[in-house]
Amino acid sequence: MSRIGKRSITLEKASVEVKDNQVTVKGPKGELQRSMPELVSVEVADGVAHVKRENDSKRARAMHGLFRSLLNNMVQGVNTGYTKSLELVGVGYKASLRGNTLVLNVGLSHNVEFEPPAGISFETEGATKVHVKGIDKELVGNMAANIRAVRKPEPYKGKGIKYAGEVIRRKAGKAK
Repeated sequence: MSRIGKRSITLEKASVEVKDNQVTVKGPKGELQRSMPELVSVEVADGVAHVKRENDSKRARAMHGLFRSLLNNMVQGVNTGYTKSLELVGVGYKASLRGNTLVLNVGLSHNVEFEPPAGISFETEGATKVHVKGIDKELVGNMAANIRAVRKPEPYKGKGIKYAGEVIRRKAGKAK
Protein backbone atom coordinates (compact mmCIF):
# COMPACT_ATOMS: atom_id res chain seq x y z
CA MET A 1 0.00 0.00 0.00
CA SER A 2 1.15 3.55 -0.66
CA ARG A 3 2.94 4.96 2.35
CA ILE A 4 1.77 8.46 1.58
CA GLY A 5 -1.72 7.49 0.44
CA LYS A 6 -2.61 5.61 3.61
CA ARG A 7 -1.95 8.59 5.88
CA SER A 8 -5.05 10.41 7.08
CA ILE A 9 -5.57 14.15 6.65
CA THR A 10 -6.72 16.13 9.71
CA LEU A 11 -9.05 18.89 8.62
CA GLU A 12 -8.65 21.35 11.56
CA LYS A 13 -10.73 24.37 10.40
CA ALA A 14 -11.38 23.09 6.88
CA SER A 15 -14.28 21.12 5.47
CA VAL A 16 -14.13 18.69 2.54
CA GLU A 17 -17.10 17.96 0.26
CA VAL A 18 -17.13 15.29 -2.43
CA LYS A 19 -19.69 15.57 -5.23
CA ASP A 20 -19.40 13.25 -8.25
CA ASN A 21 -15.69 13.44 -9.00
CA GLN A 22 -15.20 17.01 -7.69
CA VAL A 23 -13.57 17.65 -4.31
CA THR A 24 -14.20 21.04 -2.69
CA VAL A 25 -12.18 22.20 0.31
CA LYS A 26 -13.42 25.24 2.25
CA GLY A 27 -11.57 26.99 5.03
CA PRO A 28 -10.93 30.36 6.67
CA LYS A 29 -8.71 31.61 3.79
CA GLY A 30 -10.95 30.53 0.92
CA GLU A 31 -12.15 27.65 -1.22
CA LEU A 32 -10.37 25.29 -3.63
CA GLN A 33 -11.75 22.71 -6.09
CA ARG A 34 -10.10 19.83 -7.91
CA SER A 35 -11.39 16.94 -9.98
CA MET A 36 -10.63 13.52 -8.55
CA PRO A 37 -9.17 10.65 -10.60
CA GLU A 38 -11.64 7.79 -11.10
CA LEU A 39 -9.41 5.22 -9.36
CA VAL A 40 -9.53 6.91 -5.93
CA SER A 41 -12.25 8.06 -3.54
CA VAL A 42 -12.31 10.31 -0.48
CA GLU A 43 -14.05 9.45 2.79
CA VAL A 44 -14.60 12.15 5.42
CA ALA A 45 -15.49 11.32 9.03
CA ASP A 46 -14.91 13.03 12.40
CA GLY A 47 -12.69 15.81 11.06
CA VAL A 48 -10.40 13.37 9.24
CA ALA A 49 -10.22 12.60 5.51
CA HIS A 50 -8.97 9.30 4.07
CA VAL A 51 -8.10 8.66 0.43
CA LYS A 52 -8.99 5.12 -0.71
CA ARG A 53 -8.20 3.37 -3.98
CA GLU A 54 -10.36 0.94 -5.96
CA ASN A 55 -7.76 -1.72 -6.78
CA ASP A 56 -4.04 -2.50 -6.66
CA SER A 57 -3.17 -1.65 -10.26
CA LYS A 58 -0.01 0.38 -10.79
CA ARG A 59 -1.98 3.43 -11.93
CA ALA A 60 -4.34 3.23 -8.92
CA ARG A 61 -1.37 3.05 -6.53
CA ALA A 62 0.22 6.07 -8.20
CA MET A 63 -3.01 8.10 -8.10
CA HIS A 64 -3.57 7.13 -4.45
CA GLY A 65 -0.41 8.83 -3.17
CA LEU A 66 -0.64 11.71 -5.62
CA PHE A 67 -4.21 12.64 -4.81
CA ARG A 68 -3.62 12.35 -1.06
CA SER A 69 -0.75 14.86 -1.39
CA LEU A 70 -2.85 17.20 -3.54
CA LEU A 71 -5.75 17.04 -1.05
CA ASN A 72 -3.41 17.67 1.87
CA ASN A 73 -1.95 20.72 0.05
CA MET A 74 -5.49 22.03 -0.51
CA VAL A 75 -6.36 21.64 3.18
CA GLN A 76 -3.13 23.35 4.26
CA GLY A 77 -3.72 26.15 1.75
CA VAL A 78 -7.21 27.05 2.97
CA ASN A 79 -6.05 26.85 6.61
CA THR A 80 -2.71 28.71 6.54
CA GLY A 81 -1.88 29.62 2.93
CA TYR A 82 1.44 29.41 1.10
CA THR A 83 4.27 31.91 0.60
CA LYS A 84 7.24 31.83 -1.76
CA SER A 85 9.93 34.45 -1.21
CA LEU A 86 12.26 35.76 -3.90
CA GLU A 87 15.35 37.96 -3.61
CA LEU A 88 16.72 40.32 -6.24
CA VAL A 89 20.53 40.37 -6.30
CA GLY A 90 22.32 42.92 -8.46
CA VAL A 91 23.20 46.59 -8.61
CA GLY A 92 20.06 48.61 -9.36
CA TYR A 93 17.72 45.60 -9.26
CA LYS A 94 14.51 46.50 -7.48
CA ALA A 95 10.90 45.49 -7.15
CA SER A 96 7.89 47.65 -6.39
CA LEU A 97 4.13 47.42 -6.33
CA ARG A 98 1.90 49.60 -8.47
CA GLY A 99 -1.57 48.79 -7.16
CA ASN A 100 -1.67 44.99 -7.35
CA THR A 101 0.89 44.85 -10.16
CA LEU A 102 4.46 43.79 -9.40
CA VAL A 103 7.00 45.91 -11.29
CA LEU A 104 10.55 44.57 -11.64
CA ASN A 105 13.52 46.66 -12.70
CA VAL A 106 16.23 44.07 -13.38
CA GLY A 107 18.59 45.63 -15.89
CA LEU A 108 16.47 45.14 -18.99
CA SER A 109 15.60 47.97 -21.37
CA HIS A 110 12.08 47.97 -19.93
CA ASN A 111 10.39 47.24 -16.61
CA VAL A 112 8.75 43.82 -16.32
CA GLU A 113 5.21 43.82 -14.91
CA PHE A 114 3.28 40.90 -13.42
CA GLU A 115 -0.47 41.00 -12.91
CA PRO A 116 -1.47 38.61 -10.12
CA PRO A 117 -3.96 35.90 -11.15
CA ALA A 118 -7.03 35.34 -8.98
CA GLY A 119 -6.01 34.04 -5.56
CA ILE A 120 -2.44 35.41 -5.66
CA SER A 121 -1.08 38.53 -3.97
CA PHE A 122 2.35 40.14 -3.99
CA GLU A 123 4.20 41.85 -1.15
CA THR A 124 7.53 43.64 -1.30
CA GLU A 125 9.95 43.95 1.59
CA GLY A 126 12.36 46.76 0.91
CA ALA A 127 13.30 46.99 -2.74
CA THR A 128 14.93 43.57 -3.09
CA LYS A 129 12.49 41.05 -1.60
CA VAL A 130 9.21 39.83 -3.10
CA HIS A 131 6.71 37.52 -1.41
CA VAL A 132 4.15 35.63 -3.51
CA LYS A 133 1.18 34.58 -1.35
CA GLY A 134 -1.93 32.51 -1.98
CA ILE A 135 -3.92 29.42 -1.00
CA ASP A 136 -3.15 27.26 -4.06
CA LYS A 137 0.36 25.77 -3.67
CA GLU A 138 0.65 24.98 -7.37
CA LEU A 139 -0.32 28.51 -8.44
CA VAL A 140 2.01 30.19 -5.90
CA GLY A 141 4.97 28.06 -7.01
CA ASN A 142 4.22 28.61 -10.70
CA MET A 143 3.96 32.39 -10.26
CA ALA A 144 7.24 32.49 -8.30
CA ALA A 145 8.93 30.41 -11.02
CA ASN A 146 7.66 32.81 -13.72
CA ILE A 147 9.07 35.79 -11.81
CA ARG A 148 12.42 34.01 -11.33
CA ALA A 149 12.55 33.17 -15.05
CA VAL A 150 12.74 36.89 -15.93
CA ARG A 151 16.37 36.97 -14.78
CA LYS A 152 17.72 33.65 -13.48
CA PRO A 153 20.79 33.88 -11.22
CA GLU A 154 23.98 33.65 -13.21
CA PRO A 155 26.92 31.60 -11.91
CA TYR A 156 29.74 34.15 -12.20
CA LYS A 157 28.54 37.10 -10.12
CA GLY A 158 25.36 35.59 -8.68
CA LYS A 159 23.18 38.38 -10.09
CA GLY A 160 19.53 37.70 -10.81
CA ILE A 161 16.28 36.73 -9.10
CA LYS A 162 16.60 33.78 -6.72
CA TYR A 163 14.42 32.01 -4.19
CA ALA A 164 15.07 32.98 -0.57
CA GLY A 165 17.57 30.48 0.81
CA GLU A 166 18.62 29.25 -2.65
CA VAL A 167 22.36 28.68 -2.93
CA ILE A 168 23.89 29.70 -6.24
CA ARG A 169 26.86 27.59 -7.29
CA ARG A 170 29.55 30.01 -8.33
CA LYS A 171 32.06 29.40 -11.12
CA ALA A 172 35.59 30.76 -11.30
CA GLY A 173 36.03 33.47 -13.88
CA LYS A 174 38.71 33.66 -16.57
CA ALA A 175 42.24 33.17 -15.35
CA LYS A 176 44.63 35.96 -16.37
